[in-house]
Formats: sequence, C-alpha cells, structure tokens
Amino acid sequence: MTATRPATDELVGRFIRLRPFDTADIPELYRALCRPEVFAGGYGGGPAGLPADADAYDAFARSYYSGGEAVLPWTVRVSGGPDDGRVVGATKLGDLDLPNESAHIGWTAYDPGVWGSAVNPEVKLLLLDLAFRNGFGRVKIQADAINARSRAAIEKLGAKLDGIMRRDKPRADGSWRDSAVYSVIIDEWPAVRAGLEGRLAAFGDRPVEVDVRR
Repeated sequence: MTATRPATDELVGRFIRLRPFDTADIPELYRALCRPEVFAGGYGGGPAGLPADADAYDAFARSYYSGGEAVLPWTVRVSGGPDDGRVVGATKLGDLDLPNESAHIGWTAYDPGVWGSAVNPEVKLLLLDLAFRNGFGRVKIQADAINARSRAAIEKLGAKLDGIMRRDKPRADGSWRDSAVYSVIIDEWPAVRAGLEGRLAAFGDRPVEVDVRR
C-alpha cells in the first residue's frame, strides 16, 4: 500500500480555490446550489431532493458534506476578478480506500452561472492531482446513467467508462438509478492532466465571472 490520506490544506488553482468545507459556507452554498436546475441533474438524489428552504438545505448540506477519515469535502470559490472569493460549488474526495489505493470524486454541484467555464476542469485537475500525489492508483467519477450532461462532462475529462451499475442507489423520489461508473487510473494521469491543462490554457488569463442571469 502506498496511498496516504491527503492533508486538508487549501488547494489553489488559476481560476478557483478549494477550501475544506465548513458549515459557515452553507448560506453561500444555498444561494449557489439550491436551485431546481442543479438538482435536476441528479445532485442530492434528483429533483425530488430539492430542499424547500434555507433551513432544509442547511440540514441537507451538513449531512451531504460531512467529513470523516474516508472523506474530504470541499467548497469551491472563484479566485481573482470581480467575483473573487464567491462560493460557486462544492465537491468531495471520498471513499478513500488506502489498502486498495482508490478514491472517488463526487457529490459535486456548481452554480449554473459557472457551467461551461474553467471551474469544473480545474476542480478535477486539483483533486485528481491531490489523489495521485498521495499514492492513489484509481479515482472513480460517476453519474446517474440518464444524466447525459454530467456523463458528457466526465468523458470530456478523459475518464474511461468502467460500466453501468444497475439499480445502484435510490433517487429522492424513491425510484432506483443506474450509475455510469468512470475512472482515471495512474497510468492515464499524464495524458488526462495534459488534456485538462490544455482546456484551462484556452481560457487565457481572464478570471471566472459568474453569469448572474443563469
């Protein structure tokens, strides 16, 4: 076994910062993420999981982003520009299995105002780099099998489809989802990293600006 649990230090990229999740972040996460279009993609169990108000989202987030020995939850903030420091998402590096050198990037959602921006590729670049630097050999990323947008984003990262896990977990409405399971392994990491770095380079030096119309 070579994998070790990563330190919970802030991760800083060109466009975003990943800070360890704190319950003080929840009001900003509520503003960014508690929207029908975010939950429609499968976040929080799908549309039926949308919390009714700020108090309900607070309870949801405390559970969804709880930490532990096998979990590292993060809050995503814009770095630089007019929206510097603004919360635009959350994610986790979880299911840390040190003996088997495997981990899972998931529980991820972003403010619709940054969809299609540099945010997601840089989040994945920072978390994949963190995992592989700490000795992990495989990082899983998955989505509801019917979520075409999320699956396209995962495939664009360079992750490979491992297969479809049928009747994998219940949605918030009580139906059962099939999960499309992808992964990046250490042998693929140099090519995946180069692809992500190339995508980020295409954004130039312009900071991420949140489209408040979305």
